[in-house]
Amino acid sequence: MKNILVTGANGQLGQAITAMAAQYPDFRFFYTDKDTLDITSPEAVDAYFSGQTIDAVINCAAYTAVDKAETDEEAAFLLNFQAPLILAEAAAKHNSAFIHISTDYVFDGRHYRPYTEQNETSPQSIYGASKLRGEAAVLGYHPNAIIIRTSWLYSRYGVNFVLRMQELMKEKESLNVVYDQVGTPTYAPDLAAAILAILQHPEPAGGIYHYSNEGVASWYDFAIAIKGLTGASCGISPVTSDAYPTAAKRPAYSVLNKEKIKSVFGITIPYWKDSLAVCLGK
Repeated sequence: MKNILVTGANGQLGQAITAMAAQYPDFRFFYTDKDTLDITSPEAVDAYFSGQTIDAVINCAAYTAVDKAETDEEAAFLLNFQAPLILAEAAAKHNSAFIHISTDYVFDGRHYRPYTEQNETSPQSIYGASKLRGEAAVLGYHPNAIIIRTSWLYSRYGVNFVLRMQELMKEKESLNVVYDQVGTPTYAPDLAAAILAILQHPEPAGGIYHYSNEGVASWYDFAIAIKGLTGASCGISPVTSDAYPTAAKRPAYSVLNKEKIKSVFGITIPYWKDSLAVCLGK
């Protein structure tokens, strides 16, 4: 039986892993959050690893308040750069496999074809910059680590676009949603299943991988799909991003190419609308 440490267990991805844990009898999961393990403390992390055998780490913890990060840079880098560094160093020291979750925000959004793992990074926000530094730190201390960049994560848990749209569609008669930001929604349980499949792989190859659901959508397309599946009567109008200025700049285009993760690990990825229907129970 493998012992798997899941950090950030109360987040969307952590809760998705927790919900499907029973399907993996060969894994014993150790769930931690900020109240049970301070991953920004080298001493606390080393003590945790010394207290029990950890065969693999799934680092779901992250500072994800994208706009707040613009004025809270220290906190963003502490959780998105320093903490992954500390975890990667401990995992390498104790011969533990390491999977770290990153983001499409490492790209500037000026591309016109799905981003591959080889494309140049150029984050346009503090959040994106902190996550990119985290990637470099992880691979610097643990060269066999696996980094998975994902995008537009949603689920039945926490704070996300799907839950927020459902609330707003009940409260308002009409909504404006941006249509000039294009990417792909990612259903957290799909990403969780991919991560656990990688951990079952006999010899998982380290490096950077991309994972989102299949297909392409704007936030407007995403909202229209939610409306259609829930039967909401709220009107939805497409607007450009300048109608809703934000502190952090979002990538205008952040579709991820998933060929590498599919070919290396034999993973099948669902289409985003199909997964949205599953999330909404349709």
